[in-house]
Amino acid sequence: MKKVVIAIDSFKGCLSSAEAEKAAAEGVRSRYPECEVQCLPIADGGEGMLEALAAATGSQKIHIIAHDPLLKNHNTYYAISGDGKTACIEMASISGLPLVPPEKRNPMITTSYGTGELIRDALERGCRNFIIGIGGSATNDAGLGMLQALGFRFRDKEGRVLEAGNGSALLQVTSIDTDFAHPGLPASRFTIACDVQNPFYGPDGAAYVFAPQKGADRKMVEALDTGMRNFADVILRTTGKDISNCPGAGAAGGMGGSLLAFLNAELTPGIQLMLDVLDFGRKIADADLIITGEGKADRQTLMGKVPSGILREARKQNIPVILLAGRIEDPDELHKAGFQGVFSINAPNVPLTQAMQPGFAYANIRRTVGEICASMSERYAY
Repeated sequence: MKKVVIAIDSFKGCLSSAEAEKAAAEGVRSRYPECEVQCLPIADGGEGMLEALAAATGSQKIHIIAHDPLLKNHNTYYAISGDGKTACIEMASISGLPLVPPEKRNPMITTSYGTGELIRDALERGCRNFIIGIGGSATNDAGLGMLQALGFRFRDKEGRVLEAGNGSALLQVTSIDTDFAHPGLPASRFTIACDVQNPFYGPDGAAYVFAPQKGADRKMVEALDTGMRNFADVILRTTGKDISNCPGAGAAGGMGGSLLAFLNAELTPGIQLMLDVLDFGRKIADADLIITGEGKADRQTLMGKVPSGILREARKQNIPVILLAGRIEDPDELHKAGFQGVFSINAPNVPLTQAMQPGFAYANIRRTVGEICASMSERYAY
């Protein structure tokens, strides 16, 4: 082989995208030391997206202190492109579920305020183009907290400004004051990595589908959904936009809906956004093989995750794609989708605790890729 492209999603809780790709690259070079190996760190909009975008665009990391979902100060960062015009923000880095201890998870009180602080900081630095990944949130506040941080004010029926921008406040909102919104917003463009199609509220909406995994019980889910219905009505009266059934409006606890309504955002599948930023189609030209992967591969892999996006682009140029994973399910469906090979890096009986050890996974990726290359040696002999 003369050229191999490696684009592997993070093995969550184990290896980052860059680490997994480094292991795979070592595997390729163990068999083909002269091969051109191009590693493209990648993600699909959730955890790891910021690192992948920063690597792809040569961005500068901006470290700041912002508020986490429980309004505690938290060290975090986002990235600004080399020309200073584009900010890359990962919602999970400041408003993510892992930042809230399991015993304190409650989407009635968690807020997206910190995400708004990151946007505001970037606006103050002159950014007017935003790429934001909204996966992995701890919130169901419909972006209320984010909007508060950007200067929007929300009032109750008595005309009082609501202080808390969280899930419990959604039912109290009766009017929205946009007079103090950040002046840089109208000239800004927001592209949002969003991989769900859920509406704002209802049986398939934010509260019923996602709030339980963020700590909500049945009573909370019902209250949050009622609040989302109210907030959608207020948004309609204020902006003339009906976001209730817009695909993706329910993403990130309703953040998708507020981004559509107030920031004129474009919701884009995360993997497609990443591939566009990477100029992936051009970079894979003349490749003999593409290696992709993720921690667990199954039928969900084919529904907009990193490997499916990689496969779709590769097939346009008739480049074979190998899929690696720590665990494989539904292998027949994965093969039928078009992957040249589907490989688990672990033996069948390896305990999960051992498989999740970074050093163990790294060595297994390196070994597996080396074995794959060895099996293809006759086909791609120099």
